[in-house]
Formats: sequence, structure tokens, C-alpha cells
Amino acid sequence: MSDLYELKADARERVGKGSARELRRNGRVPAVIYGDKKDPLAISLPFKEVALKVGSSGFMTTILNIDVNGDKIRVLPKDFQRDPVRDFPLHVDFLRISKNTVVTVEVPVQFVNEEESPGLKRGGVLNVVRYTVEVNCPADSIPEFFTADMTGLDIGDSVHISAIDLPEGVEPTISDRDFTVVTIAAPAGLKSEEDEAAEAEADAEATEAAEEGAEGEGSTEGEE
Repeated sequence: MSDLYELKADARERVGKGSARELRRNGRVPAVIYGDKKDPLAISLPFKEVALKVGSSGFMTTILNIDVNGDKIRVLPKDFQRDPVRDFPLHVDFLRISKNTVVTVEVPVQFVNEEESPGLKRGGVLNVVRYTVEVNCPADSIPEFFTADMTGLDIGDSVHISAIDLPEGVEPTISDRDFTVVTIAAPAGLKSEEDEAAEAEADAEATEAAEEGAEGEGSTEGEE
């Protein structure tokens, strides 16, 4: 998990589109903190700091403290909106967390020891099915990444989620099958029936992963 950092915020008395536009004109980004069985708290944050953090990798899996007029609240970014043309942040949602909070996040996958893969040495192609894996885990134990080891893998071989070391308390949201994370596909002209079957499996997993992502995006709602 990334180091804890802090953002200073101001509480907002007014909400709504007009208030949000005024905040943005004054170099602030509207945001809301919710969860932990408490009332939502409307705040504003400095534009430059938010733009820098939103644009960095790992933003959505990094816990931070938000200092609201001296009251420090531990949160996890839950969602954000960008301007569709100029790409700057319009609004951010944060989730209050405690030691008992369990969250659902997408953790990136790193692929290591590619030089130790016989299949890749023979011209095979790394066919990534899932660049991230969605998991349920304690909010204070979010992994920075998962590692898929390519050592010894030949053309047609796959890495499934069962082959990836998950920390204690971290569980994939897909629990009904040992899904594929990456395969080594044959280069053009060297495909066998087994290779084609492995690619077909990977393509099916990739399609399902894309559909799951589209469903998740469709369910996201912004406040302002």
C-alpha cells in the first residue's frame, strides 16, 4: 500500500451545480466524504493538489487523511469525474474508513521474469487477459499490485488467479472459477489446435472482464 498522504479541505455549506461551478472558478474541486454510518460531508479541495493526485497511478487504492478545518478523516478515493474535453477533475467521492472497513478495489497486475519463459523466448506473445484484478480486502491492507510469474511458461500455458499469491484477507470478487490472468500465445504461423484453444479461453476471459468493467462504469453515479 502506498504511503499515507494528506490533503487540506474546507467544509462546504452549499451544494449543487451553481456552488460547484463557483468553487471551480476559484481554484477548488468539490468533493464528498461518506460512509462509516455517518452523514455525508461536503468539502472542497485545492485544484492543483487534486489534479496531481488524480493523475498519478494508484490513486484509487491509496488511503489518505483529509484535514477538514483541523479534523482529520481517514478516507479512500471511491470515484472521480473529469471534464470530458479538458480532462481536469470536476468532483471526487471519498469513503470514510476504519480498521474494520472492507472495500472493493481493482489491483494492478505486474508480469515478472518474462526472460525466464521458454514460450516467450521462442517467439510467443504475452496475451494479457486482466491488467487488474478486482478484490475485496481490508481498507488498510490494499495491495499495491499482484505479481504474475512467467518463469517456465511455454506457448499455450496460462497463469490463473490460483497461481498468484494473495495476501491474507484479500479475495477476488470472482469466486466461482479459477479465472485466467495471462496466457502465452503462439506467434502467427505456429499455432496448433492446443494453442488456439488456449487463445480462445483467454479471449473469452478478456471479453468477460471487459463486460464486467462496462457494467461497473454503468453503475457509477456522480453527485455533482
